[in-house]
Amino acid sequence: MAETKNAELQQFKGQPRLPKFVVPKRYDLKLRPDLSACKFTGTVNIDVDVTAKTRFIVLNAADLSINDGSVWFKTQQSHKARTEEKGLFIAFVLALICLLLREEIDMMMMTMMLSTTMLMMMMMRFLRRRREVYRPSEVVLVEEDEILVLAFDGFLPVGKGILGIRFSGTLNDEMKGFYRSTYEHDGEKKNMAVTQFEAVDARRCFPCWDEPAVKATFKITLEVPSELMALSNMPVIQEKLHGKLKTVSFQESPIMSTYLVAIIVGLFDYIEGLTLNGTKVRVYCQIGKTNQGKFAFDVAVRTLDLYESYFSMPYSLPKLDMIAIPDFAYGAMENYGLVTYRETALLYDDQHSATANKQMVAIVVTHELAHQWFGNLVTMEWWTHLWLNEGFATWVSYLATDCLFPEWKIWTQFIDQTTEGLRLDGLAESHPIEVEINHAHEIDEIFDAISYKKGASLIRMLQNYLGAECFQSQFLSSGLLGDGQWIVPITLCCGSYDTRKNFLLQTKSDRLEISELVGSSNESLTEEWNPGEGDEKNPFWYKINIDQTGFYRVKYDDQLAARLRYAIRASCLSATDRFGILDDSYALCMACKQTLSSLLSLMDAYREELDYTVLSCLITICSEIVKIVADATPESSDDIKQFFIHLLQFSAGKLGWQPNSGESHLDAMLRGELLTALALFGHDITQTEAVRRFYTFVDDRNTSLLPADTRKAAYVAVMQTVTTSNRSGYECLRKVYRETDLSQEKMRILSSLASCPDPDIVLEALNFLLSSEVRSQDVIYGLAGISREGREIAWRWLKDNWDHISKTWGSGILITRFIRAIVSPFCSEDKADEVEEFFARRIKPSRGRTLKQSIERVRINAKWVQSIKSEKRLGEIVKELAHPKY
Repeated sequence: MAETKNAELQQFKGQPRLPKFVVPKRYDLKLRPDLSACKFTGTVNIDVDVTAKTRFIVLNAADLSINDGSVWFKTQQSHKARTEEKGLFIAFVLALICLLLREEIDMMMMTMMLSTTMLMMMMMRFLRRRREVYRPSEVVLVEEDEILVLAFDGFLPVGKGILGIRFSGTLNDEMKGFYRSTYEHDGEKKNMAVTQFEAVDARRCFPCWDEPAVKATFKITLEVPSELMALSNMPVIQEKLHGKLKTVSFQESPIMSTYLVAIIVGLFDYIEGLTLNGTKVRVYCQIGKTNQGKFAFDVAVRTLDLYESYFSMPYSLPKLDMIAIPDFAYGAMENYGLVTYRETALLYDDQHSATANKQMVAIVVTHELAHQWFGNLVTMEWWTHLWLNEGFATWVSYLATDCLFPEWKIWTQFIDQTTEGLRLDGLAESHPIEVEINHAHEIDEIFDAISYKKGASLIRMLQNYLGAECFQSQFLSSGLLGDGQWIVPITLCCGSYDTRKNFLLQTKSDRLEISELVGSSNESLTEEWNPGEGDEKNPFWYKINIDQTGFYRVKYDDQLAARLRYAIRASCLSATDRFGILDDSYALCMACKQTLSSLLSLMDAYREELDYTVLSCLITICSEIVKIVADATPESSDDIKQFFIHLLQFSAGKLGWQPNSGESHLDAMLRGELLTALALFGHDITQTEAVRRFYTFVDDRNTSLLPADTRKAAYVAVMQTVTTSNRSGYECLRKVYRETDLSQEKMRILSSLASCPDPDIVLEALNFLLSSEVRSQDVIYGLAGISREGREIAWRWLKDNWDHISKTWGSGILITRFIRAIVSPFCSEDKADEVEEFFARRIKPSRGRTLKQSIERVRINAKWVQSIKSEKRLGEIVKELAHPKY
């Protein structure tokens, strides 16, 4: 029997999904977190349906201790059985009444018979209930599959039942499951208890069916210290004090997925208000920070009203809480009715937060609130469909932000989403938007630019083209031909946006007659239009993929590219099209399908560019070219930097250092990016002014000389002057870091420290990231800006500290940032081989996709370096661009 049962247990191991012969309908969950000991205990009674005869119940559980004797299963009397029982009792009573009316029995006899009958029925019900309690003969936790298998000696009856389990666990420090976050109150360090369950971590808090499609209702009760707040998805319906503890009961939820359950216990302040329909909205934060929650609160109230109209459906819960968590792995999480955020994604300080932070708060809040409808009400069946959940929320967050802040021109900025999606999509080690998930450990890696940004871009493309699907060949950044084909909705215009055509490219190639575009009756135009002839000032340019709404790359021949350069200089093209031409050209250059010389010639057409989104893209491309040229042709490094300084000086000169009264939101964001780039490219005037303003700020944190929008530029400029023998700038930055309690300020400083060109300082900055002064969630900021000179020492640091890094961050998504940030910038085949060899025995299979993508980027860079080296006139062209004669 034991061997048979063990053999049967094997069938549940290594499966991507849980069996469906038992499904939950309602959870009655009670938890008691101990914030001092960082432990918790709990019980859960789960109403289930047994849909087929089985001797097993299989559900999810991980990192929990379960007492075998505390597990039980009890059948529930069916509605049919209860009805039959009542019917028999009523029939018996009616029969007795008839006998009494016919005087065949007296009243005393009838009373005795009724009493005896009721007693017998109660005994039968009691005996039935005793017979219907089942105890599992085996309770098996399969750690590698994170499942709990309950084996019974006999078959469980089909129908309704209740599964009861008592369990305990640890409030971990891994920012997933039921975990602890730390904060300071009155100078004392304290713990709060927080949940983060998406994608598959509800199982670390309580045993459950932890799959998105397996929805149930939740009745949650918490026992917590009486002085603390307890929050969950639903409103509190009762609090009972008993000594130093209190029991908090919450209203039962509508049906929802386990990944959306939320529980938080701690000390908070909040602000509150109502939507037009009377929904109570609150923003919770650490005590003393409520002013920083006002902007997000305003956005949330207006967004709920907007979405109720847009979705033609009211918000479905009685309240919406949003809360800033000091330690949080993601940007935010859309828990039903209790949305959790990093502090940087929810809080905004009028004086010390940058304009870009304000925009990020708006986009993140509108994204998470979109999920309250799309994701929480309508939920993906399995994680394969994550792209639709996140892609739609990303797309609609731009729609909402544009409605709330039309002056931000957010749809122009949306093309950043498309670009990031295209860059990841250009890797052979990328993945389709729908990807098969064969194990829970694989899910984290698809929370990436494909699911969010490519997904959103495809939705935008389909919306723009009224639902058509897409065929072309697949573009790969390696320059190799992909084997994917799909229908592509093509949009193009000729000479102006008034002359345009849309069509579906349904074969690998097609031909379009120009007369169809400009009109066959207009023979003069048709004759003048000859793409292979004429100078670059010929006005008959054409642009494919109008406003970059399509998710594909476009390559123009030299003559057509020359005409587009003219169109850019003549301001004939929209900002989104100027962005698209530049970004496509950069991608093609990296793929060795276009020379760097031709890309630089195109970039020269942007000398008088003023649009934020276009210039932001230009800055990113300049930064990447500076690094690749330093590896390919180091003798051209100074000239390439000088060219880029000339390229950015026009717009930087117009904006200056000080904000102008009434300037736009976009100009405020642009100023900081321009000055940061000029500082990194070695512009002496910018560096000198940045250092002057920085030391004024160190002496007076409220000085108007260094507002939040330009602080990052000053911090980066200061780090360019730091060496092991001149450490004052570095020490001053660390002093500011220690003295501020604003998360966004800490983020700016961390992202600047490793930009220093001195490798020893870079190493010191990286070691600082591993110190107790930096929260685990914030380490990723310090990895983002490592200088090219510090690249090799960062790789050595990663190898030397891998065991610690893997232990601390290995179970969550943040470990992928270490690999991507440090590995991807290299550009030699030897380094790719070295990285591959190092991680061969050290990386978990669930992180394999990120490693493969990073190594592929290294090999793409290596190929690009060789291509640039082969350009014979590159040095001459760069000199001409860096030192123009006009």
